[in-house]
This record gives sequence, structure tokens and C-alpha cells, in this order.
Amino acid sequence: MDPGGLLELLKRRTGFTEAHAALLGELGEIMVPIAHEVALAFYDYLGRDPELGAILHAEPGRVERLYRTFARWYGELFSGVYDRAYAERRRRIGLVHARLGIGPRAMIPAMGLVQELSLEHMRMALRGHEVYSAVEAFEKIVAVEVALIEESYLEALSLGLSLGHRELVRALKEGASALLSRA
Repeated sequence: MDPGGLLELLKRRTGFTEAHAALLGELGEIMVPIAHEVALAFYDYLGRDPELGAILHAEPGRVERLYRTFARWYGELFSGVYDRAYAERRRRIGLVHARLGIGPRAMIPAMGLVQELSLEHMRMALRGHEVYSAVEAFEKIVAVEVALIEESYLEALSLGLSLGHRELVRALKEGASALLSRA
């Protein structure tokens, strides 16, 4: 998978423009400060799920590291810079999730929580006429974000199956591990 090429395809398919990127960069001023609050809700949500909670707490200090990683990731959503390096970081995020056995059925609902909290903050912080364009730009980058991560899952699963793993979760994990070791 070429993350940069995929990013350009996804931008075209979602209608994500430089104007959207610029607006998201401007929104960073009001959105990045809530990263910690969103992270708290996000990891609280994940921690209530037995399977995901077990993954979160499998290593001492993992949750604390993830809070920092989440804040950095959330800030990048509102950076205004969506280039090859951005796409490669999203691929890596997906592969790390896959290596741990965290697939789309966990990621997509969790991303929904991020959307819900972010959109609520936009509605509260912005004036009426500003909300529509902000929501439009945010929804487009979230669609790109999810697609980039999903493609990395498919890449990992495909490799895992080609390596001879027939059980899907095992194929996902092993494929992701192999791809991450090549990076």
C-alpha cells in the first residue's frame, strides 16, 4: 500500500480540499485544548469493554502512554497538514492496532465517540454560520482517517493470510507484526 497515493485518492473521493485543510488548521485553536478531555472519555469508553480493557491494561503504563499518543493524534486531526507523512502515521496506527488484535469493530465505534465529542464542542464553540463548514471539514478528514486505518488492517490481514495463518485474528496480528518489522 502506498499511503501517500491512497491519501490523494481519498481526498479526491471525499472532496477534501486545501480549504478544508486550512479550516481544520484554524480549528486547532479551539479543538486541540480539548484533546485531554476527549482522551479521558475515549479510554473510559474502551476500558468498560472487557476485551478492550484487557488490552489497555495488559502492560503497566500503557494507558498513560496512550493518553499522550491520543493527544498527539488528535492534534494532528487539526494540524491543517495532510500529506504523505500524515498518511504513513495513520498506516502505522492501524498496524499497531492490528498487531494487538484491535480491528474495525473496535476502532469504528470508538471513532464515533471522538466524532460525537468533537462535534458537540464545535457546536458550542462556534457561531451558527461557522458550524457547517467546520463540521464538513471535520467529517471529511474523519472519513479519510478511518479509510487510511482500515486499509492498513486489510494490508495486514492479507499478508497474514499469505503467510499461512488461517484464523483471521491471528492472520491480522501476524501480518501487522511482519509489516511493522519492515518499517
